[in-house]
Amino acid sequence: MSGLLGRRLKNDLAEREEKSLYRRRRVIESATGVHARIDGGDVLAFCSNDYLGLASDPRLVEAQCNAARKYGAGSGAAHLVTGHQRIHHELEERLADFTGRERALLFSTGYMANLGIASALLERGDRVFEDRLNHASLIDAGLISGAKFSRYAHNDASALETKLASRESGAALVMTDGVYSMDGDVAPLDALASACRKHEAWLAVDDAHGIGVLGENGRGTLEHFGLGQEDVPVLMGTLGKAFGSFGAFVAGSEALIETLINRARTYIYTTALPAAAAGASLAALAIIASEPERRAHLRKLVVCFREGARDLGLALADSVTPIQPIVVGDAASAMRLSDALLARGILVTAIRPPTVPEGTARLRVTLSAAHSEEDVDRLLESLSDALEKIGSETDGRN
Repeated sequence: MSGLLGRRLKNDLAEREEKSLYRRRRVIESATGVHARIDGGDVLAFCSNDYLGLASDPRLVEAQCNAARKYGAGSGAAHLVTGHQRIHHELEERLADFTGRERALLFSTGYMANLGIASALLERGDRVFEDRLNHASLIDAGLISGAKFSRYAHNDASALETKLASRESGAALVMTDGVYSMDGDVAPLDALASACRKHEAWLAVDDAHGIGVLGENGRGTLEHFGLGQEDVPVLMGTLGKAFGSFGAFVAGSEALIETLINRARTYIYTTALPAAAAGASLAALAIIASEPERRAHLRKLVVCFREGARDLGLALADSVTPIQPIVVGDAASAMRLSDALLARGILVTAIRPPTVPEGTARLRVTLSAAHSEEDVDRLLESLSDALEKIGSETDGRN
């Protein structure tokens, strides 16, 4: 590769390889599920966000096919042109009912939804406050919003309140995950909401990893804390995780949704998601409401895994969610453990910087309602074997 850019790319890739930070894709040769065929081998996977095991549910597949037959393969245009089909509108109405809010608005991805929220609501002279461990989409949303950007210590409502109290003028928006994607811990939304009310700030919650999973009815982290629209004016949820489909939504007041329709560039200037995805999401909504046993089984698996991991001497994060990270430390060690598990037919991907801070590379174990207790036992046995093998290699005994 010639030129400065060519040399830069080559050097950067070589440096990533040397530091065990090079990312490679795996090719999935089967339907999404906990039992999958990847790169020619059969694996038991513990790294999907398909928390309720719906991604390959025949009811979602049938609903998606039916919607495609009726509305076509693609929407053909943005929502504000000719892309907003009846099934999109129905899904928005159902999501508003599900979340207990006045309106909901579909976005193509959670990333685009978060960028749309910040760009539509904030102006120069405003302030945006974010948790230090927020997802990259929230960080990017705050940085490009034009508002003054500030981060507070992880899950520290007192630190946030101090920052809110120091602001002199302009509107304030606090953006946080409901469930943190890499640690699995839950944000103290009740305390954050209290701080926001006290200082006339709006709270926006990205509940990508909570919606469908937490709460008695699967309505997410806000239901878990008993919070409503007045407490959290802006709720973002995704449809590609617990819902097993694709897309995202923002739910809130009439004024919020109309503002996003008119001002959110990531909504206005992009093609609407296919009707087929909306059809699958509608089917998922019905299942989430009618099959609470999926969440009950998932909670049981979380307890089983945590008890077994403690017996192995593994230090786990303070997480009651399906996200159960095993922090290893450096990227190379995380890759060795991931590879050792893969050799035993278990797929758990290594999460490395910059996704997580330096020195906190980890295996991000995620559980699904599609897993059985026997699957979790197999994971724990494989972890025990892999850790023993790696330890003996490190000690020079092998």
